[in-house]
Amino acid sequence: MPMETAAAPDMFVASLPVFAKFESVADIDNYRPLPDDWALAAADIVGSTNAIEAGRYKTVNMAGASVISALLNALGRQDFPFVFGGDGALVAFPGSALEIARNALAAVQRWVGDELNLTLRAAIVPIRDIRARGLDVRVARFQASEAVFYAMFAGGGGSWAETEMKAGRYRIDPAPAGARPDLTGLSCRWNPIEARHGEIVSIIAIPGASRDLRGFQLLVSDIIALAGRQERGGHPVPADGPAYSLLPAGLDLEARAAGPAGRRWLTKLWVVFLMTLTAVTDRYGWKIGSFDPKVYKRDVASNSDFRKFDDGLKMTIDVDADVFQRIENRLRQAEEAGICTYGLHRQKSALMTCLVASPLQRDHLHFIDGAAGGYAMAAASLKSKVPV
Repeated sequence: MPMETAAAPDMFVASLPVFAKFESVADIDNYRPLPDDWALAAADIVGSTNAIEAGRYKTVNMAGASVISALLNALGRQDFPFVFGGDGALVAFPGSALEIARNALAAVQRWVGDELNLTLRAAIVPIRDIRARGLDVRVARFQASEAVFYAMFAGGGGSWAETEMKAGRYRIDPAPAGARPDLTGLSCRWNPIEARHGEIVSIIAIPGASRDLRGFQLLVSDIIALAGRQERGGHPVPADGPAYSLLPAGLDLEARAAGPAGRRWLTKLWVVFLMTLTAVTDRYGWKIGSFDPKVYKRDVASNSDFRKFDDGLKMTIDVDADVFQRIENRLRQAEEAGICTYGLHRQKSALMTCLVASPLQRDHLHFIDGAAGGYAMAAASLKSKVPV
């Protein structure tokens, strides 16, 4: 059966290097090349900037996270390397699961179009084709918390795959009308998280025209060190987690992910009941069986992906005016020297979108982006500087 093939143990993932200090993200020795017979699934929202300008930030993030949810659920594995990009995602998987991944991408494209009224484009790019271009896809694992690892990507191949997708190559077409992906665990229950130190800043920095990789590694280390001047490295989520909301702003989005229209009211009632119950128990320090709301909130903060490496540094951080100015000055200096090209976007709050298989397990995943465009707007700023 195809699912058995996709879910079979894979020694490559288990053998990936793990580092616990984020400063090590710039060390290429921490990365390993993906096997030749693997592929990259890439997807993003067409016209995401316009959607964001229309105030649909949370919907765009939900669409991006749905790609990861659909693929991991279809593949039957939560540990395949992936990265959340705000308005899209990248997922690596073995070639033996090609048909499963293709069907999942097609279904999630259909769902995003039908339910979110957005256009999701998608592609599957073989690693062999990337290497034929003289590029590579190397992967490492960053241990964000005791229970959660996030993949980091280097080598330039992921960026090339995204460029190919946007050019219409390796394209996956949407599934027929009525198709639905398995989005079990995809949730959107946290309201925007307000900045506590000044502003939420989304940053993207990629290697520049000089191809000075050593200089770029030093830049990454410097930016991380500057963010480290802020509490918890600029983590936008409070250490004790975000506040529970009885009526989450993303309630309708989660209901759309959970099932067809006729049953959504049941999903909404259930979510409101759960949020009310957890808010009350959190307020009084109670537990619900083995579920401790305070521990869960702390895990939410620890498990969040507010910084990552995806052929470049990406961070969404909460910083004061002094730290922001130091970071911007360092980025500008590096850009003028040809070491990097960067884009950034400032806003008052951050957004969180989640993959939670079970609140009783501690390996739930939480994707962070800026609440007023974040990575998508930073990417647009960066793109405006790159010659066509």
